[in-house]
Amino acid sequence: MKATKTSELREKSVEELEQLVLDERANLYKARRDLVFRRVTDTESLKTRRHNIARMLTLITEKKKGESNG
Repeated sequence: MKATKTSELREKSVEELEQLVLDERANLYKARRDLVFRRVTDTESLKTRRHNIARMLTLITEKKKGESNG
């Protein structure tokens, strides 16, 4: 699992980011489930997915604040 670049995310709209967050949360759930059932042992990917979600949510908040102020 590779971290998503912030510069790539900044180019996306709020709707696209919200969809990416939903997809990433679903993938995080699947990764956690696979970890419980011992299908994977890569715990670093969980951390990376959580950081990606946080990064996307931060950008969504920034964009929404920018729209209301501008």
